[in-house]
Amino acid sequence: MTKPIIIAIDGYSSCGKSTIAKALAKRLNYAYVDTGAMYRAVSLYILRAQLDWKNLSEEELDQTLDQIHISFHFNEESQSSDTYLNGENIEEEIRGKQVSESVSEISQLKTIRKRMVSLQQEAGLNKKMVMDGRDIGTKVFPNAELKLFMTADPKIRAKRRYDELKANGKELNLEEIENNLEKRDYNDTHREENPLRKATDAIKLDNSYMNQEEQLSWVLQLVEDKLV
Repeated sequence: MTKPIIIAIDGYSSCGKSTIAKALAKRLNYAYVDTGAMYRAVSLYILRAQLDWKNLSEEELDQTLDQIHISFHFNEESQSSDTYLNGENIEEEIRGKQVSESVSEISQLKTIRKRMVSLQQEAGLNKKMVMDGRDIGTKVFPNAELKLFMTADPKIRAKRRYDELKANGKELNLEEIENNLEKRDYNDTHREENPLRKATDAIKLDNSYMNQEEQLSWVLQLVEDKLV
């Protein structure tokens, strides 16, 4: 490796962003930050506290965020990082139905996005970072050396999500998942604050018909070109 870089990965829900990001980070010995988990953790805190988040003032939201500490700790059993909220492992809970149905709306709030973006930018000061989300290449790291924008056919994304949940012992109707993804896509692309969009210099990766090994190989070639 001749120089440290930041790899920014954006894209739609259930496109495998975190999967490829984790694999890249492991292969390159880079740090990995799951920004989606950060927003999910905030959403979980708000839901647990039963806050009327739609009607909170910016000051009230700021005070709420001051009570939230998010961290990531490596899980030896799963060989990946788990998300912690104020010292509690919430990795499984933030992937559940309740948070999934609320996170795209809660994460639209300007005050929350501003705070999360600031934390994400701090994390990448020393580069050697892989970060995935919705606005990494457009807002968090607009000067990232490598930007990817991931997409896939909506029905394929829904089926992947269905299979993932089923493998974890959670039964959800496929049509319900399709509707949830459609709603999230709309919220992500139409929110006022940092909407999901492809950065002009991002490289598009449509992985509808690619397996994980093929994706990793393809992206590693892009990384190699940046590091020489």
